[in-house]
Amino acid sequence: MNELLYVYAVTRPFEVGVPAAATGVGGRPARPVEHNGLVAVVSDVRAEDFEEAPLRERLEDLEWLAATARAHESVVRAVSAVTGVVPLRLATVCRGESGVRRLLDEGHRRFTTNLDRLEGRVEWGVKLYAEPDPEPDRAPATAPAPAPGQQTQGGEEAASPGRDYLRRRLRSRQSREKSWAHADALARRLHTELSRCADGQRLHRPQSGQLARASGVNVLNAAFLVRREESDAFVGQVERLTPRDAGVRVELTGPWAPYSFADLSDQPDAPPPGRRDEQEAHEGRAGV
Repeated sequence: MNELLYVYAVTRPFEVGVPAAATGVGGRPARPVEHNGLVAVVSDVRAEDFEEAPLRERLEDLEWLAATARAHESVVRAVSAVTGVVPLRLATVCRGESGVRRLLDEGHRRFTTNLDRLEGRVEWGVKLYAEPDPEPDRAPATAPAPAPGQQTQGGEEAASPGRDYLRRRLRSRQSREKSWAHADALARRLHTELSRCADGQRLHRPQSGQLARASGVNVLNAAFLVRREESDAFVGQVERLTPRDAGVRVELTGPWAPYSFADLSDQPDAPPPGRRDEQEAHEGRAGV
């Protein structure tokens, strides 16, 4: 049986070779497989992890998945520092170098089109989180009701703990609604203004649950395709658009290889692009 090769990205031939720092899945070094004017960056992987049946089980193991995603991103990042790349989805596996060459043949037109379009460009991620005030503590235990006409020392009618709690809830709800409206308006402004500074943009589904490791509620989850030499200007624009007030938080990540902008969707036999986020589980395929 042929060896299994994990494929990280596709590039054009480059002279400097795969960087020594490009350590792949399982600590195996990445290497190039060149064919028909393209290069696949690959490393050997164990069949007991990446054959179809065990891979399905592995993809349910979040710890293994995170480690695999980190290795995948490490190789793509190292290679993208020296040449343009089309990053492939997480856990793309071929059977031997013959399978890799077939992958390059089947996807040749799409790979070259993407390499032309993405050359010299990187991806920046921008997320906006709303951080509204927390709900007030639950209502206190009921206190004895004051007698009719009973007054406090100041001459006012005694306050009810339940009434105070309802007032706090009302103020909190009004504050939260204001915070949500502010976050929504800022998200729209960020997306509109940053799109003008980029060659492309993608809106991803806001993250929630286990995917949202940061505090707050993810309102905007966007990616922007930016020319590498214009990255400093893009970062500066994000900083200028980021408010200093409480209630919202902007998170900028990158530069990444252009995961969100590699478009292989119309090619059934080539693996579609994957996101860098190690939290997102993708199905791999073996036996190519």
